[in-house]
Amino acid sequence: MLLQQQGSRVEVARSQVFSGKIEEVSVFVNAAQLYIRMKMMEEVAATQVAWVLSYVQGGIAEAWKDNLLDELAKGKLEVDSAEQLFTKIRNNFGETSEEERKIEQLRTIKQGGRTYDEYVQEFKKVTRGSSYEGRPLIEEFKQGLNKAIRRKLAEVEEPPTTIGEWQERAVRLDRNQRQSRAEERVLGRNTTYPWGSVQPREGRSYGGRGEQIMWRIGEGNREGRGGNMSNREGA
Repeated sequence: MLLQQQGSRVEVARSQVFSGKIEEVSVFVNAAQLYIRMKMMEEVAATQVAWVLSYVQGGIAEAWKDNLLDELAKGKLEVDSAEQLFTKIRNNFGETSEEERKIEQLRTIKQGGRTYDEYVQEFKKVTRGSSYEGRPLIEEFKQGLNKAIRRKLAEVEEPPTTIGEWQERAVRLDRNQRQSRAEERVLGRNTTYPWGSVQPREGRSYGGRGEQIMWRIGEGNREGRGGNMSNREGA
């Protein structure tokens, strides 16, 4: 349950400035609502409304605010609470077309240079409120994936059948690939031991992982442990 006491010591991020862009509506309203609940519940409605309007700046929102304040001053309009103001912001700046905007984002979202974790989280965010589900949602998700991973997931013996399975397997495959690349980088370095060194070479398979390396005794270490081993062999 959110703390609703005036002057709460809990740190709460303030709202970003709202300029009237449709993509700013949800972020602005959600942040302002949270701040009011945490910090301004004991303030009168007029103070809450004024605080919200102080963050309406620039773009078409600036002119809208000026008109709103003018109507309030002349008594042509009443805003009895911050929630009423939020409703007006949603209605005036396109929040009613949120579903259409979400659908457009779903059709254009691409993984690009993001990790699969990042792509999945962004896709889930865009999905909320889009009314997409079932097969159409899966197809949009697949289209946004990078081609290589999409092919790998489609060619497995038992391909994913739900959106949850597609997202889970994409993330798992990405993590496995990144771990494999990290291991290759480590095994590709010169690894020196007291008796010699291990270098990546064309040769036999080592460790069952398919890396092609060959042991090579370090020239400068023959008198060390390597030399003792030779003495024992000749004894």
